[in-house]
Amino acid sequence: MTKTIAILIARLIFGGVFLMAAGFKFADMAATAQYIAAIGFPFPLFFAWVAAFFEVGLVLAFFTGAFFREAAALAVVYVLFLGLAFHGPSHWEGNQMEFGFFVDHFTFIAGLLFAAVHGPGEKLALGWRVNSKPIVLRQA
Repeated sequence: MTKTIAILIARLIFGGVFLMAAGFKFADMAATAQYIAAIGFPFPLFFAWVAAFFEVGLVLAFFTGAFFREAAALAVVYVLFLGLAFHGPSHWEGNQMEFGFFVDHFTFIAGLLFAAVHGPGEKLALGWRVNSKPIVLRQA
């Protein structure tokens, strides 16, 4: 029971973080586009919309457990990209706090990697059951 509760809390945290991120984007898409443009990315408004809908997809996966492992793996790549693009080494010289923001992305990545390997837990929303056996890496 404790394990199930911990997994559900972790899923709510993962989903909640991406829900807030998507909510901020939808609340002021122009500001999000401006932030994207500030790092020199092309088509900032287009990518702001893509990011917002991608985050909604992650929210659905984390809250429901559907495509959970795949979503967690994609979220790892996404969070790594965000950390490097928006808080990477080129930002540290002007503001040392950026290094802290950069490192924070890796703590989130660690949790997402753990989730990708171990899955959503035995029970999904609506009583669905899944095979939640952990992935075993074998040496060649």
